[in-house]
Amino acid sequence: MNILVLCTGNSARSILLEAALSRMGAARGLRAYSAGSHPAGRVHPQALALLAAKGYPTDALRSKSWDEFAAPGAPHMDMVITVCASAAGEACPLWPGTPIRAHWGVDDPAALPEPLQPAGFLATYDRLAARAAALCALDLSAMDRAGLTAELTRIGAI
Repeated sequence: MNILVLCTGNSARSILLEAALSRMGAARGLRAYSAGSHPAGRVHPQALALLAAKGYPTDALRSKSWDEFAAPGAPHMDMVITVCASAAGEACPLWPGTPIRAHWGVDDPAALPEPLQPAGFLATYDRLAARAAALCALDLSAMDRAGLTAELTRIGAI
């Protein structure tokens, strides 16, 4: 199952969830990607530092446009998860087609004052990693589309 994690800038939250889902879901055949509707062009240094400290490989992580995943030959996406915090007035990108969709909004830790960013990034990672673990614990083969959608909504409240 291919999962696309979307946010506007693809520099922090979507990168964190891409990394967590890729690590936790690899043994179950889950592959995560991330992209943005208006990519920042670089991964936030705090995201890279946090992931490196947790033992994630970071060399391949990059801020990229969702156009890459709409191009011919791109992997088919089975699920799209948005992570922008619509309550903060951000516009969440919409993905065309019929993948299963979920919204797991979290506030942007990069928007915090710089001295608060390390703690903000850690809190954001912890929340997204808990959601990734909950998704990876599901028996996806036993779920229909409606059941999976309901579970993803429940997980988004964690």
